[in-house]
Amino acid sequence: MEDVVVIDDPAAAGVSLDPVRARLLAELAVPGSATTLAGKLQLPRQKLNYHLRALEKHGLVELVEERRKGNCTERVLQASASAYVISPQVLGGVQPDPSVSPDGLSARWLLALAARTLREVGLMLAGARKARRKLATFAMDGEIRFASAADRAAFADELSQAMRVLVAKYHDESALGGRSHRLLVAVHPKPTKNTGE
Repeated sequence: MEDVVVIDDPAAAGVSLDPVRARLLAELAVPGSATTLAGKLQLPRQKLNYHLRALEKHGLVELVEERRKGNCTERVLQASASAYVISPQVLGGVQPDPSVSPDGLSARWLLALAARTLREVGLMLAGARKARRKLATFAMDGEIRFASAADRAAFADELSQAMRVLVAKYHDESALGGRSHRLLVAVHPKPTKNTGE
């Protein structure tokens, strides 16, 4: 079982978004069968088998073993990952594009950058798994409370300057065998309970 799988196939994304199937994926963090799941989900075994086949068809669950019980064969399945993320790639032409209206102060552009990050890292993670290699990444997460909008603007200016200095220090366009990396720094308000209001 993988830690996280990025779903980049529209059909698999659709299958995973069904509420019953999403619940099955959560339950199948540990191996189970339609028989064992029927009691937990209060659904008929036949209906669960239908949903399990759909999940299996798209690689979201995998066969662990088959057990013979009288005239029947019980199929024990497990989710292929403990968590799933749907790539914006499944939206095709309506996925956010960071090349449209780049603006460091735009929430739309921030979302487009995040979508591109998810799409690119998902593709590279899948390739790294096939090659049985680790994907070299680095991420930081933090929280900062600004006393005022002026402080936030001053922080953004200082951070921008520090990033320009670091990029100028380490970027080497002529490095043979070098590999380009994306750098994304974002600052956004932290959601609160009343964010939707």
